[in-house]
Order: sequence, then structure tokens, then C-alpha cells
Amino acid sequence: MKSLEELRAIREKMQAQMGLGKESGNQTRIVVGMATCGLASGAKPVFDALSDKIEEKGLTNVAVTPTGCIGLCQYEPIVEIIEPGKDKVTYIKMTPEKVLEVVDQHLIRGHIVTKYTIAEMVG
Repeated sequence: MKSLEELRAIREKMQAQMGLGKESGNQTRIVVGMATCGLASGAKPVFDALSDKIEEKGLTNVAVTPTGCIGLCQYEPIVEIIEPGKDKVTYIKMTPEKVLEVVDQHLIRGHIVTKYTIAEMVG
């Protein structure tokens, strides 16, 4: 069994890698739902488009990570953008084409593309 101090160190290291810890500071996390429902709806091309576009634009403070079920299967593919100090933005029914607009408008220019958000499309 690990000591409590060792477990805390492991937790902090993993949180930092995932962009959850204090160390992440100004890192933006993008989470793509890639459970069975997401994959069936096209999450893999969306994930790939996000990763490629972020690399192409040189956005080093952005991490794209897959996750399991987000719980809103009918709205897949789902992309959540979590920026430090801001409310999470949930984009639904994403496509690789929509990703290009979200990266350009939201991540680079700081303008949420409301027409693709869950609040706009469902509410």
C-alpha cells in the first residue's frame, strides 16, 4: 500500500496531466464524448479534426481528451470546452466542419459559437 503522501503526489501529477489541477493554470481542456453512442454518431472524426486544427494553429495551452458517456446520447457528438475561470461550454451534434468554426471563433477569438451550444439548440 502506498503512503498517503505518495497517493497525493500521484493524484496531483495525474490532475496536472489532465488539466484539472492547480498546476494547469491557463490550460483549456476540450473533452469529446467517445462512448459507444458518441463513436456511432461520428465522435472520432470530430476528435481528430479538433486535434489536427489545434496542432495546426499552434495552440499549446489546449488539451483535447476523450471521455466516456456524457449522458446525452441524442446530442452526440458532444464537445465540452473548459477554460480556466469560465463556465463550461457544451457543443452538441458536432461535425468536423463545425469544429473548424469553433476552433477559429471560440478558441482563437474568444467568441462562443452559440448556435452549436446545448443551450441554443435545445432551449
